[in-house]
Amino acid sequence: MSKIINWGILGPGKIAKKFALGLSYVPNANLYAAASRSLEKAKDFSAEMGADKAYGSYTEMLNDPKVDAIYIATPHVFHYEHTLLCLKHKKPVLCEKPFAMNKDQVKEMIDFAQKQDTFLMEAMWTHFLPHFKYTKEVIKSGKYGKVLVMEADFGFDAPFNANSRIYNKSLGGGSLMDIGIYPIFAALSFLGIPEKIKATAKMTKTEVDARCHATFFYPENVKAELYSFVDKHTDVAATIKLEKAEIYIKPRFHQPSSVMITTENDSFTKEFGVKANGYNFEAEHVGQMLLEGKKESTEMSFDKSLELIEMLDKVREKIGLEY
Repeated sequence: MSKIINWGILGPGKIAKKFALGLSYVPNANLYAAASRSLEKAKDFSAEMGADKAYGSYTEMLNDPKVDAIYIATPHVFHYEHTLLCLKHKKPVLCEKPFAMNKDQVKEMIDFAQKQDTFLMEAMWTHFLPHFKYTKEVIKSGKYGKVLVMEADFGFDAPFNANSRIYNKSLGGGSLMDIGIYPIFAALSFLGIPEKIKATAKMTKTEVDARCHATFFYPENVKAELYSFVDKHTDVAATIKLEKAEIYIKPRFHQPSSVMITTENDSFTKEFGVKANGYNFEAEHVGQMLLEGKKESTEMSFDKSLELIEMLDKVREKIGLEY
């Protein structure tokens, strides 16, 4: 593989545009192609975002030998199917979160990637953001004592539409899988795997969750309160209370942000000066992994993705959300 990674985007929607913008800040990355079931949509995307080629079928793009890596940005109910399709063609895959709809699917995707000896990673872009890594390091250092409680929320107000991706069960609708994954991932990153989970939800007439509240319980009375809404706007902030300080990840905690740390005697804010939209960090990491010949990320590992989907499965079970 050359030092320039030719990226192909499978599913040129809204999030694909964000990834394409981030890609433009990665020195060794080239937006080479986009594929959609609609050639017209692929052409429009390629023209707007500056891709070299447009394909009206996924297989056609996957058969192009110049494509070095695929970013999958289709609705999450299709992640399993499209990942396996890419891996079948031995194309390295960066698949948007959630990796799939349940742990069985994720396990099968990982097993097949290993069988095909082909790189695969879940696109949990937040994991690679400087402010998120900094927060994790501060907590791990023990400088401010142990964590006592964590709170994180993610909410936006989407008018109810039974056919929209947000509320349509057949498209994996609901707050948990779409955005609740971010507070849950933050808890897993900062606190690890909980001993016990409680969860409640407000369900819609399409049988998906408009709101979800999960509580993760850890040893020594430590807990995380995690909220997601698709019918209410929230700050999208995260607060971690420690014995000697409080860490506040300013809104919006899942994207490039700043971190405020308040102690009994002091308060300071750490800025990170990220120029791009943040999607560049995960793309740069994948490019590095491919150049090194890696088949699994050294940061967003298969184990992390399995832990994350297991937590999502457990919360879904508690609230009675089945796909």
